[in-house]
Amino acid sequence: MQSIQANTYPIHFNEKAYEALNLHVKESKYSNVFIIVDSNTNEFCLPHFLPFLETDLSVEIIEFENGEINKNIETCVQIWNVLTELGADRKSLVINLGGGVVTDLGGFVASTFKRGVDFIHIPTTLLSMVDASVGGKNGVDLGNLKNQIGVINTPIMVLIDTQYLETVPQNEMRSGLAEMLKHGLIYDKDYWEQFSDLKAIDFADFDQLIYRSVEIKNEIVTQDPTEKNIRKSLNFGHTLGHAIESYFLENDNKTTLLHGEAIAVGMILESYISFKKDLLSEPEYFQIKSNLKAIYEDILFEENDIDPILELLIHDKKNEYGTIQFALIEGIGKIKINQSVENELILNAFQDYKS
Repeated sequence: MQSIQANTYPIHFNEKAYEALNLHVKESKYSNVFIIVDSNTNEFCLPHFLPFLETDLSVEIIEFENGEINKNIETCVQIWNVLTELGADRKSLVINLGGGVVTDLGGFVASTFKRGVDFIHIPTTLLSMVDASVGGKNGVDLGNLKNQIGVINTPIMVLIDTQYLETVPQNEMRSGLAEMLKHGLIYDKDYWEQFSDLKAIDFADFDQLIYRSVEIKNEIVTQDPTEKNIRKSLNFGHTLGHAIESYFLENDNKTTLLHGEAIAVGMILESYISFKKDLLSEPEYFQIKSNLKAIYEDILFEENDIDPILELLIHDKKNEYGTIQFALIEGIGKIKINQSVENELILNAFQDYKS
């Protein structure tokens, strides 16, 4: 597959990816290489990656425990300390090998260590391939609040090798699929319709679906790298989805949701809001709701869950001047940003989701 050029870095695929990596390392005169992994990718992905890395430089592996709960500043401090102890300097290269937690956190660690060292993302989950590794957002959670601390700083390159997906469980694949579905809903109706019947998808061609998803995100980000305008469209489903994800993460009596599971609920809720604000037709709304519910299990919301979820909306990063801002869809394949939504309509959306 042909490489995709982002604003300041290339995105390489499959066999071309490692050729590009080794050429870059050879030409860049790095002092040493640090590979950041979590406990899962250390076991399942690192053995696949290391034989492809051709270098005489010192290579050190830095591992942290997997899971969103470890995507915090404490983990960053630990890694900064390890980098210091192992002699990392301004000419070091950081390679982030893992899912969205690894690329988000590893990119933030590299962007801030000694005021910034080069880093490369090698996403190993579907979610990180089509979303987290593309666009230059790096950061960590603040308590249960998603991605509150971070920077926008681009990697040297992104390498997408879909063979890593062979190590990914089905629930994680569905989580990543949510972002692909989102890209269709906000930008490309034909792409959305390719997923209307999952049984009809030829998964031998799944690489092409991934490629188009990356292409869509890159086209949006290239127009608006710092999220002043059209990049806000990527937050469709995330205003409520992130609040739901955070609420389930902080409550011991709730089963923690994967990112895509929460975003799928958010997309249904925000599609309902789009419908009720006359942006989306009723048939389109029911198509979205039925398609998503066919893929993702219903999430049970008790009556006393809703108010705490609404309170978490206050911390959404898109808010301006204390007003909660939604990105809503204006028909499938189009988006309308900076939309304010009254609480009553949000409550109605939750009620409709349960029906």
